[in-house]
Amino acid sequence: MEYRRIKDQENYGEKSQTDVENQHGKPFSVGAADSVPSSGVSSTNKSNWKLKSVVTIALTLLTSSQAILIVWSKRAGKYDYSVTTANFSVEALKCTLSLAALVRIWKSHGVTADNTLSTSFEEVNVYPIPAILYLIKNLLQYYIFAYVDAPAYQILKNLNIISTGVLYRIILKKKLSEIQWAAFILLCAGCTTAQLNSTSDRVLQTPFQGWVMAIVMALLSGFAGVYTEAIIKKRPSRNINVQNFWLYVFGMIFNLVAICIQDYDEVMNKGFFHGYSFITVCMVLNHALSGIAVSMVMKYADNIVKVYSTSVAMLLTAVLSVFLFSFHLSLAFFLGSTVVSVSVYLHSIGKPQPQK
Repeated sequence: MEYRRIKDQENYGEKSQTDVENQHGKPFSVGAADSVPSSGVSSTNKSNWKLKSVVTIALTLLTSSQAILIVWSKRAGKYDYSVTTANFSVEALKCTLSLAALVRIWKSHGVTADNTLSTSFEEVNVYPIPAILYLIKNLLQYYIFAYVDAPAYQILKNLNIISTGVLYRIILKKKLSEIQWAAFILLCAGCTTAQLNSTSDRVLQTPFQGWVMAIVMALLSGFAGVYTEAIIKKRPSRNINVQNFWLYVFGMIFNLVAICIQDYDEVMNKGFFHGYSFITVCMVLNHALSGIAVSMVMKYADNIVKVYSTSVAMLLTAVLSVFLFSFHLSLAFFLGSTVVSVSVYLHSIGKPQPQK
């Protein structure tokens, strides 16, 4: 698959400084672009920045509550509901939200080539790969809590920072500066320090199974995230809700297969929504909105932003735990949060400069 045409939205504003092509493909000089009002370009950039900030903040808040909701949905240390049906419900809800957004667009702007659901095999044949990866990763997200608690889970989730950075370089051919690589390391160190237990010299009391599942989840999350971003940005004019719709359709199909393989008898005998509670419904809604927010970040920002949102969410989870579970706000947490803030700043200023 050709990824050289993928353009990062963060470089969108640089177009005004480069040659502009007219309808016949002939470049205009920079001076020929004077007819474009500078106020219009500034307004567009400001609007894009606001949208990027909103979806990033939303993703951070939603992610910070995921672990808490999953733990709360358990009863006596186990799930009373089928996790495969919960996964299917999440995909179905995301698909419904995307379709509702499309209907609203169709009513206000009409059906166009970029927002129609009509597609080709060449366009949709790439979606099964991330759909399968997300299925496995999302199922592991439930089972890993048999070996770790919520704070440990948030720490282990940060393993995907390294996998995302490496895959970002390999798949999208995007160069990461030495400062950005150092920022990745600092972020891992900061998040780990924030969860250090002052009564023990060990960071985690996690069994081998938990570490294996965490590593597999990090690899799946990194590859699926980068691959999905490549798909979305390969055709930037395509409406994000159309791209989401087809991804979630394949997610529903594969989750139905998982239900038939793992929980067919239970679903047939007890019902699809057996064991669901108010917390379970909130968890499903949280996961669905998180998925929408992730796709919006990939469309209007990049996958690295998603990784940092997930990492900052770990710190927010700890803050919420102070009020919900009497979590002790230690010096380690303060130092770790400081290191995370520094790493985010270093990443923002450490982007490779275009060669002149």
